[in-house]
Amino acid sequence: MSFSSALKEQRTAIVSSARWLLFVIPLGILTGSACALFLWSLDRATAMQTSHDWMLYVLPVAGAGVAWLYQLTGKNSEAGNNLIIDEIHQPGGGVPFRMAPLVLLGTLVTHLFGGSAGREGTAVQMGGSIAAGIGRVIPGLSAEQLRVLLMAGIAAGFGGVFGTPVAGTVFALEVLAVGRMSYAALVPCFLASVISDQVCLAWGIKHTHYAVTTDTGETTSSLTTLKLQWILWSVVLGVVAGWVGTLFAEFTRRLKAFWASSIKWPLLRPVCGGLVVIGLTLLIGTRDYLGLGVSSANPDAVTIVSCFRPGGAHYESWFLKLVLTAVTVSCGFKGGEVTPLFFIGAALGNSFAALLGLPVDVFAAIGLTAVFAGATNTPLACILLGIELFGGGLTINFAAACIAAYSFSGHTGIYTSQRRNQSKHHGSE
Repeated sequence: MSFSSALKEQRTAIVSSARWLLFVIPLGILTGSACALFLWSLDRATAMQTSHDWMLYVLPVAGAGVAWLYQLTGKNSEAGNNLIIDEIHQPGGGVPFRMAPLVLLGTLVTHLFGGSAGREGTAVQMGGSIAAGIGRVIPGLSAEQLRVLLMAGIAAGFGGVFGTPVAGTVFALEVLAVGRMSYAALVPCFLASVISDQVCLAWGIKHTHYAVTTDTGETTSSLTTLKLQWILWSVVLGVVAGWVGTLFAEFTRRLKAFWASSIKWPLLRPVCGGLVVIGLTLLIGTRDYLGLGVSSANPDAVTIVSCFRPGGAHYESWFLKLVLTAVTVSCGFKGGEVTPLFFIGAALGNSFAALLGLPVDVFAAIGLTAVFAGATNTPLACILLGIELFGGGLTINFAAACIAAYSFSGHTGIYTSQRRNQSKHHGSE
């Protein structure tokens, strides 16, 4: 390449980056602020729900109210994350701006009255909705530029709500299709995710810290041998996590089909689902598996945080959270699946470690990332998520587990609009 050609290429890169910076600065600021408002409101909704046991019994009515609101004003907003993914793949009806306030309200109602759901879906939908709104006011955007802007919205939502901007960047690139990433959107996604995260932090939001206190260094040969054993066990846990991720995705999908075929009136589906959640909670005899499940004022409760200490979860904890979350999200309640997947993965890792005499905190962290990888088909994003949440000492373990989970989770996932671009395994169809 001649010097003039190289210079021209550098000039094009600078102009392109500067142009995208103008687009993603407002996107990052608005999405980061929306994530901050959402997380602040979510904390208060959760605190109110845990302080008033009677609120759980209003869950069916609250779900019907949200379903009615979506039916009245939501239009295609009901499709949620899948609408954004479909719009990126093939632009059509667009992503309505009303999606952001609707999903924010719907998710807060879910958590206020005890539904088991997450927050990633809300953040991603808010980011995608804001991105689409910005795209409509910028003149002359091509279909490809709008597509990239929507991807940046996904990155901004994910990075802002979890405080993991690098994982948010790669998640937006990786989630669209199994086996393909569009690096043309790398710069806008990274800028939007970082800005959103920093704006969210500037609003005073503090993300939950999950403590891994076991020494993960390699200062002696014995530790090196120990690390090799951990890697092998990480692969085993990853395989199991892949199966669990598939179980969650398939169970949720089949339940959703069951609600749709059995109950023709959409407003009645969350009523029935809410009643099932109440019944299961009474049957289990604990409320530990409702809501986000990140932490609790009760020191004996099973939470994501408690899964990082010995005895902090029961052998059945991961399965109970899986069932309650699948029932909640399949019948129409809003929120997301990622934080419950963190709970499922951390509880699975806790039980795995307790059964085999391994360090509980280390394998809770590995399980958290691996189940997420298996359920979403985004192994690279999940490896980076582990590094951002827990540091680099377990990088190889995260990689071993997430790659194994991805490989053994089939081609299904929680996002039905995710394309299968190619097989996960060389030589297979």
